[in-house]
Amino acid sequence: MRAIVLVGGFGTRLRPLTLTLPKQMLPVVHTTMLERVVGRLGKSGVTEVVLSLGYRPDTFVEAYPYGSCAGVTLHYAVEPEPLDTAGALRFAAEESGLDERFLVVNGDVLTDLDVTELWNHHERCGAEATIALTPVDDPSRFGVVPTRDDHSVIDFVEKPEPGTAPSNNINAGTYVMEPSVLDRIEPGRRVSVEREVFPALAADRALYALASDAYWLDAGTPETLLQANLDVLAGKRTFSGVGVHASARVHPDAQVIDSVIGAEVVVAAGARVERSVVLAGSTIAAGATVLDSLVGGRSTISERSSLSEHSVVGFGQSVPAGTELIDGVCPPRDSWPE
Repeated sequence: MRAIVLVGGFGTRLRPLTLTLPKQMLPVVHTTMLERVVGRLGKSGVTEVVLSLGYRPDTFVEAYPYGSCAGVTLHYAVEPEPLDTAGALRFAAEESGLDERFLVVNGDVLTDLDVTELWNHHERCGAEATIALTPVDDPSRFGVVPTRDDHSVIDFVEKPEPGTAPSNNINAGTYVMEPSVLDRIEPGRRVSVEREVFPALAADRALYALASDAYWLDAGTPETLLQANLDVLAGKRTFSGVGVHASARVHPDAQVIDSVIGAEVVVAAGARVERSVVLAGSTIAAGATVLDSLVGGRSTISERSSLSEHSVVGFGQSVPAGTELIDGVCPPRDSWPE
């Protein structure tokens, strides 16, 4: 099997971390999000992945210079301008010479979905495209996909108003597609697969779906990226990990509870880190507290500072002594580039 992984977005919901790194290059318990996604695909029989790149493409090439990730061969397709999900899909397929049935995966979705089962379901249905679905409590933030008894898709309802969704099964961001889908995408312009291509396929009764209760998480926000790390620590994923990196230095009088502490991180005496992620090379100074928050690499949380309620500190930042951030960010939003 071959797959296209969409990793071209700007990751604006994860700023300021993504001012420095694309979100798929952020780690989930010491392993990049991309490597977890690709590794899962490799275990399901995918042998080649095309990365559809847009934002900071050199970061991916530098991280995997030999064209391999988690034992899977990588190809790079760098779109010349933002083409949205379908435009990026067609561009990546053409750049890589992909001319047979293929998988498509959103690179910020972490899942234990059995893609072989999805592939076989697609074959049985004789579909032109097949979407993996997952149930959620609140579908209003997602693309909702009601289906018929034969698994064909009735409609594709993108982000319905709360209380109006026709189903709680949402688009899980993994698809099987025939090459003919690419012909439905006008080249050279921004085209959304969710808002244009899927509705057209559904109208032709060529779009099918398969629901799964497998682990699924859209890790594109501070809350969900933090949850992704905590889920790995709690053993909720097939990929596990150890929270405190072997090279980190945690003082005996510090507290680290249900947290990920990256390589060469220093947690000083009297500091407390709980339900949080601290990336490589950072320092949590004496008496500082980090609760339910994310700290980018090479940053310093100075003495007696406090982070809480999904605060996010970017890479290479210094939070002054005594600062209190509650659902805050560093650097402040008004300093971010447009």
